[in-house]
Amino acid sequence: MLDETAILILGWLREIGLGVRTAPLDGETFLPGVTLEASGLVVDPERLLYPGDLLHEAGHLAILLPEDRARCGANAGADMGDEIAAQTWSYAAAIHLGLAPEVVFHEDGYKGSAHRLIEIYGAGNAGVPLLQWMGLAWAASQAAKHEVAPYPHMIRWLRINPEAPEPVDGTLPVLAK
Repeated sequence: MLDETAILILGWLREIGLGVRTAPLDGETFLPGVTLEASGLVVDPERLLYPGDLLHEAGHLAILLPEDRARCGANAGADMGDEIAAQTWSYAAAIHLGLAPEVVFHEDGYKGSAHRLIEIYGAGNAGVPLLQWMGLAWAASQAAKHEVAPYPHMIRWLRINPEAPEPVDGTLPVLAK
């Protein structure tokens, strides 16, 4: 059964444009009770142990270009840059949703480094250059000149194609919410 935190997260993931469906998951998944599929997550309510794992897995989808997100499978890949970006994204998502970072970075995950990761992402340095390069957030050093709040504030939640037309005023499109 999904708890209220998982329900909040799943509703928000749908709002930002990620697909979410519930279904029994047979066999092993990287994180218990959740796996990735093209453009979304599959959640097994009976096997999901940690609602924050939903944000971590969604982060893997969110940082992909739309065409890669549309063909993503269960394996988000072994690229450490993508892992750092997904963690940085999931930290910002937790803060945005009013959740404690410990919801994502729980003690049973991250090979005993959960507390340290909270410190790192809370400081707003590690991973932020990746999100800035992806057009998702601005680092503190850049945010003021773009007249937006710095990370963990996000200017959009899903990466877009860099060939997409730029707005007339030269700013990055902002996703409300």
